[in-house]
Amino acid sequence: MSDAAVNKVFYLHGFASSARSTKAGYVADRLREHGLALHCPDFNEPDFTTLTMTRMMARLEQEISDAGPGAVTLIGSSLGGTLAILAAARLGARVDRVVLLAPAVMFARLGHHLLPPERIERWRLEGTMPFFHYAYNEEQPLAYAFYEDSVRYDAFGAALWQPTLIFQGLHDRSVDHRTVEQFARTRPNITLSLLDDDHQLTASLPAIWGAVSAFLGLVA
Repeated sequence: MSDAAVNKVFYLHGFASSARSTKAGYVADRLREHGLALHCPDFNEPDFTTLTMTRMMARLEQEISDAGPGAVTLIGSSLGGTLAILAAARLGARVDRVVLLAPAVMFARLGHHLLPPERIERWRLEGTMPFFHYAYNEEQPLAYAFYEDSVRYDAFGAALWQPTLIFQGLHDRSVDHRTVEQFARTRPNITLSLLDDDHQLTASLPAIWGAVSAFLGLVA
């Protein structure tokens, strides 16, 4: 497969991250070496407080539409991985390949949320809850609507059929590698790589890119 076979690549950043994250910059630099641009929607816009998965999906669908005809490749990190799974299932043939970095496959499923029930109830009562935002290097409030909206989606049960690579750290404290293994086990279209790394996967980026570049047909 030649460079020309790669149409458009979208990077979907994680929760409380941004389109200028370390991983997004790394992937953008590698693609630039092949004359390709990386599309990085900033899901913090217009503000982090009103973020919802529905808003993220609408933004992504609009940007894919604006990119013109042809299939796209989605690279999703953490919550962006959740979005990539849901979007691939929803958009069908418009998405030709998927790369998932520590995907939050159990996002918002009962019993698997990172927040205990009492904190979720406090969030509901107070209307917002502060979360540390790495792009701003400070806490930012997030409306309870984020949680309410999230339970409408089921990435774990989504019909993901596109060729997919998953890279998951064995020392990830945000995403349990066992749930990712379970997600991949029943989907023969997925190739899972378990890495000696944490949620950020920073130390593994060169190895990840080696596999991704081959997946995208950028190497002979």
